[in-house]
Amino acid sequence: MKSILHFILPALFLLLVSPSNAQQRISTPKPNVLVIIADDQGWGDLGFNGNTTASTPHLDQLAKSGVVMDRFYVSPVCSPTRAEFLTGRYHVRSGVSGTSTGRVRLDLDESTITEAFKNAGYRTALFGKWHNGGQAPYHPNCRGIDEFYGFCSGHWGNYFNPVLEHNGEIIKGNGFITDDLTQHAIDYVNAPTNQPFFVIMALNTPHSPMQVPEEFWNRYKDKQVTQRGSIPDKEDLQHTRAASALNENLDENVGKLLQELKDKKQLENTIVIYFSDNGPNGNRWNGEMKGIKGSVDEGGVRVPFIIRWDKKIKGGRKIAQISANIDLFPTLMDLADISWKNHQPFDGISLKNLLFEKNPTPIDRIIPSFWSNETSIRSPNFRLSNKDELFDMIHDPQQTKNVASVFPKEFQRLKNWKDEWIQHVRSELPKDDARPLIVGDLKMKLTKLPASEAEASGSIVRSSKHPNDSYFKGWKNENDKITWNIEVASDGWFEVQAYIACSEKNIGSTLEIKFNEATVGNNIAAANNAPLLGMEHDKVVREESYVKDFKPMKLGMIQLKKGKGLLELYSKKLLQPNDLECNLITLRRVTE
Repeated sequence: MKSILHFILPALFLLLVSPSNAQQRISTPKPNVLVIIADDQGWGDLGFNGNTTASTPHLDQLAKSGVVMDRFYVSPVCSPTRAEFLTGRYHVRSGVSGTSTGRVRLDLDESTITEAFKNAGYRTALFGKWHNGGQAPYHPNCRGIDEFYGFCSGHWGNYFNPVLEHNGEIIKGNGFITDDLTQHAIDYVNAPTNQPFFVIMALNTPHSPMQVPEEFWNRYKDKQVTQRGSIPDKEDLQHTRAASALNENLDENVGKLLQELKDKKQLENTIVIYFSDNGPNGNRWNGEMKGIKGSVDEGGVRVPFIIRWDKKIKGGRKIAQISANIDLFPTLMDLADISWKNHQPFDGISLKNLLFEKNPTPIDRIIPSFWSNETSIRSPNFRLSNKDELFDMIHDPQQTKNVASVFPKEFQRLKNWKDEWIQHVRSELPKDDARPLIVGDLKMKLTKLPASEAEASGSIVRSSKHPNDSYFKGWKNENDKITWNIEVASDGWFEVQAYIACSEKNIGSTLEIKFNEATVGNNIAAANNAPLLGMEHDKVVREESYVKDFKPMKLGMIQLKKGKGLLELYSKKLLQPNDLECNLITLRRVTE
């Protein structure tokens, strides 16, 4: 027996400490990833950047313990920024040309960061605002996101118990929207599983409407605003106060989620990223930078950015080198050590060396900003404006003095780069987006066609000039129509519903839809005297539409054939003009 053990034990020892087994025993799990995106929050809205009006202690602490990328750039508005984060590429390459009416859709030949992490074994989720396509195959559940709770539009008209969706199905939210989204994120990260998570919490504040819970509003409604916007005459102090209250609410929710991760001992192995999608949605204090949301100047595209990864990335630092949202896809792949060969070539770069090296080599790069046919570009030291003015951003961050004649070589270098980018990259964005809305894609049973993506004819008008979350009203006769430019993905039978509001006077009126040769319709059987909602919570008079609690009306079953055309909604019998309103139709596939 002794002689047998003499041979077995050394062999067993070698087996146990062999490189492959040793590696398995000491290998660390893949890091979780949490990306938090604010909506319309400016660089100057947070305490760690010098704001003395708003209270943001949790984000200030996150900045203190993490790394602040102090010159981090995004697009001037929502949907392009989100597309660039998802793809690591300039939004002009991806088909995203607007913020509503179907122009927000991310081209189907683009792969996403969520697909990459899902392919690597992560469970993926988005809580909040998507804004890159509302119908399959553009829907978030078709772009690598397993769990979706939020909304697909760029703007939501009611923040208290709002209509939302959960994995494509229409549901009702619970309480104030940011609180609700955060609670769903907390529940998700606490799920009993060994899978790492990739979570995007895309909170939709301080975007308008400026609806604020009273608890937070009471802290700011009478507060003196000592820091003023760069154009004080254009600042609405009530709007600034509401934005500050919303930012404190957002900060509190970020704190709740981070504390939950800490309590569950997950924070240490979670890469946390925080940034905003564009500059501030008002002329409030923003470090005296020129420009706000929608502008390609510094204030419209420079936003707060924090990254934290405990015990991996040394915190307590501020990095002044320029970086951008297009860098996040390659950076997170690098940090998590995953690969994904299906993506298009990145326009962004990995920031891993910048984050880990003590004295990283400066990168001489250029970051373009484009919106509404305007282009500016940013180098480490200069910004070339849309009007080809050169500004020294080190000594003149407010862009007050054109120094093109002082630095002629730098001016010409940047001018040449900008011209080349406009000619060869910006030109990839089509002038007109003729893509039809997809109906009946087999990836999802339910297709939602909102008013924001339709056109009206006759007497019908929108409830607001801003399409997002608007509805149609002014219906007078059978010649009035609402139309959606659609493509039916494949043949099938669909159950159709229209979400309407009307008085008792229109009970007995008809509603029909038609697509090519197929029609279906029904009589209105019940009234829905829905009042306008929103003003009771607004702290600032809104420009966008108020909303209503529209109710679904069954139109019936319709057989649709694969193909393109106009889907028309009309009434052949309208008993009461200027009474019928509609904000959405849905088509649920029942057979293939």
